[in-house]
Amino acid sequence: MADVVLAIDLGTTATKVIAVDRNAGVVASAEHGYPMRTTPSGEATHDPAQVWDAAVRALREVASTGHTVRALSLTGAMHTLVGLDASLSPVTPSLSWADNRAVAEVARLRGTPAGIALHRATGTPVHTMSPLVKLAWFAARGFTAAKWCGLKDYVTHRLTGVLATEHSSASATGLLDLASLSWHPDALAFAGVTTADLPDLHAPTDALPLTFDIPGIPLGTPVVLGGGDGPMANLGVGAVVPGVAAVSLGTSGALRVVRDRPAVDEDGRVFCYAIGGGLWVLGGAVSNGGVVARWASETFSADLPTLLDEAARVPVGASGITALPYLLGERAPWWDPDASSALIGVRRDHGRAEITRALIEGVAQQLALVLDAVRSVADVNAVRATGGAFRSDLWATVLAATLGLPLEIAEDSEGSGVGAGLLAWHALGDLPDLTEASRLIRPTKRIEADPAAVEHYARTRPLVAKLYRALHELR
Repeated sequence: MADVVLAIDLGTTATKVIAVDRNAGVVASAEHGYPMRTTPSGEATHDPAQVWDAAVRALREVASTGHTVRALSLTGAMHTLVGLDASLSPVTPSLSWADNRAVAEVARLRGTPAGIALHRATGTPVHTMSPLVKLAWFAARGFTAAKWCGLKDYVTHRLTGVLATEHSSASATGLLDLASLSWHPDALAFAGVTTADLPDLHAPTDALPLTFDIPGIPLGTPVVLGGGDGPMANLGVGAVVPGVAAVSLGTSGALRVVRDRPAVDEDGRVFCYAIGGGLWVLGGAVSNGGVVARWASETFSADLPTLLDEAARVPVGASGITALPYLLGERAPWWDPDASSALIGVRRDHGRAEITRALIEGVAQQLALVLDAVRSVADVNAVRATGGAFRSDLWATVLAATLGLPLEIAEDSEGSGVGAGLLAWHALGDLPDLTEASRLIRPTKRIEADPAAVEHYARTRPLVAKLYRALHELR
């Protein structure tokens, strides 16, 4: 049996625990799901108790495989927010990145000199995903909590008895000053909180001793605080050297490239979050990824693999349909929670296959727009990819063509979890430098970009931006 670290990945639809060895190999895993509550008012929340239960069940299953557990490490969806009482029990659900109720707070701040200054200082765009505006939304309703934290911080507390966060997740709250790695006074004032209302800040590689009893894992085992799923995905696919971008594509998606110092673009189209070890990711997340194909599957009452096979047989360009796939609003590069979907060019002879392909092309075009924004600040000449969507060749071939670059796909789809595992090995001293991940992680699949498709998507991409702006003006 191998020495391993157990990486706990708290996702949007499930928590997965993977056992990662020193060479970034995944030797065991377990996963348990939970629902996300959504309402027409924009609510998108999880029950912290359900997430905790899923994490414990998965930990127990992986710990029972007999490997020697050297440490635990955490990662999870960014931008979550949970209110706690004085005993550190939840008094609110966990608000997801997809919770869009703080639209009035965004309208107050976005585009103003104060909002632009906060984006540049904190690296987090002014958007309903941000805990900054979620806290302001609670404050506007007179709701207070003894403590506020992210969902990952709550699980850390349950494992260790200590409420703590780290610079990676904190850098996605809109509350952290990237220059000083401390809570930003102006952001706290807008949010209506003080430093006493928030967890203590730590480095991502800091560890706390395990105090929760899990058979097969000794009490006192280090629990490495870890980081957000986006930065950890870069680490987990080896995209930690200049010029190599990481794309993750699950329910939502993102494109990020690593830098050795924080920065955002002048137009405010990208974010900047910490990995740890002096590394930062610059990029943008899109709210709509694999969710568009699942929506099509549900809408057309079609089996998803069958529908994707049908869509793969539709020519590039979806037989003339252009999609704005904003089922959940949109983040980068628009940062517009009120954005709505549209299908342009639908005719009588179009069916579910053409519409599904158009939606997938729309997501890929959105990620290509993010790449354009990233390139205004950093070079990108290679892409490594991870995520459940890439189990479908259609997603991979369309994205390679829209980005205009070959797509190197990691061996498995557990980029964030592998990244958290490597961060733990780094914390233990077994991985001297995080950039070593680029050597350890070797993609096993390469998707070349078809030149004719590259030309088509590059030519039609400006139309996507024009359609978005035109529809925005009609609201």
